Amino acid sequence: MIKFKTYIEESKNTHMEHLEDNVLNGGVKGARQSINFLRQLRDTLSGDSREAVNATVKWDGAPAIFVGNDPSDGKFFVAKKGIFNKNPKVYKTKADVDADTSGDLADKLNMALTMLSGMKIDGVVQGDFLFSSSDLKSQTIDGETYVVFHPNTIAYAVPMKSALGRKILNSKMGVVWHTMYKGNSFETMRASFGVDVNKFGKIPGVWQIDAGYEDVSGSATMTKAETVEVTKHLALAGKSFNKIKAANLNFIADNEELLDRMKVYHNSRIRERQEIKNPMAHAKGMVQYMMAYEKKELAKRSTERGKKGFSDKFAPIKKFVANTPIQQIAAIYELMMHLVHTKKLIIDKMNRAAKLKTFLKTRKGFIITSEEGYVAIDKMSGNAVKLVDRLEFSYANFSPDIIKGWQSDTRK
Repeated sequence: MIKFKTYIEESKNTHMEHLEDNVLNGGVKGARQSINFLRQLRDTLSGDSREAVNATVKWDGAPAIFVGNDPSDGKFFVAKKGIFNKNPKVYKTKADVDADTSGDLADKLNMALTMLSGMKIDGVVQGDFLFSSSDLKSQTIDGETYVVFHPNTIAYAVPMKSALGRKILNSKMGVVWHTMYKGNSFETMRASFGVDVNKFGKIPGVWQIDAGYEDVSGSATMTKAETVEVTKHLALAGKSFNKIKAANLNFIADNEELLDRMKVYHNSRIRERQEIKNPMAHAKGMVQYMMAYEKKELAKRSTERGKKGFSDKFAPIKKFVANTPIQQIAAIYELMMHLVHTKKLIIDKMNRAAKLKTFLKTRKGFIITSEEGYVAIDKMSGNAVKLVDRLEFSYANFSPDIIKGWQSDTRK
């Protein structure tokens, strides 16, 4: 049995980045972390684990909800992400919810406020709303009847006549929990990645699960050949990493404007479903993007003062692009390419232990897809990164051919 279950302390509102983007975000340290994450996941999946990494499943639920007891007065509340604003926004009564929200969001928050008030909870827990009873649909897919809930992009399906299907059908709401917060105030709370849903007690009418990754079937255990394949790509990533000068990686991580521009360029390629196959071409494309961006931004500014202000701000980026050999930039993308390839091998293996079937809804019916992805958490440092097949999920998010859960069921 492969089972990841632990509790990792981290600051609240930590923005988790994609594993390969850690090369840009974290410089040399980030690149090493990404390689180590994949190495440790390989060891766990191949049965040679010291459990150095925890993993959770990224459920594609909506809306995100927080529930708990306000440390200032002990009263139960529900909240959206505004809970950690300078002036925390929490809802303790139906009137609070109705005054600030409307429609389906208000209905779901009011349901959570009523039904979850009996939770045995010490602190605050964050999760994703999966369904209310009115969201559950009966769908026949490939000749089998499923109960389906479709909170966001991914539709989750469970055989109607299975024990889990009957349990979901008999529930008024479903929710997945993934993060705990504790502290004497919202401002000082710290997050723990990993939730034990059993501690919350059974709540009538609520199907609640935690996001912990578990493979009780053994279907995600790597074969010797699969382990060798992953190890080969990790070795290639290591070779690429050794080509890159530390000063270049660290400069990108330390210059916020350059980092943002490089990520915008990379994300634009992902949205076009263009993965890195030719690192040199990708590097040249980045340089061209920077030149075009500079020209576009200067053209927006009508005064010499405005143009000078932008030029001064952009000068370090221009200097970096001009003075860094293109081979060095290509080596960075080569490293990211090998990390992505290794990540996909691991994601594909982990997907075999999926608890529910996952689909995308199109105008022509349902097509099979995989889980949104996973979150890998280092038990020692508490650092966390996302493992997502970005090409597939970006396509699903932005394609007009994919019908989202929030869109009308009558849409054709």
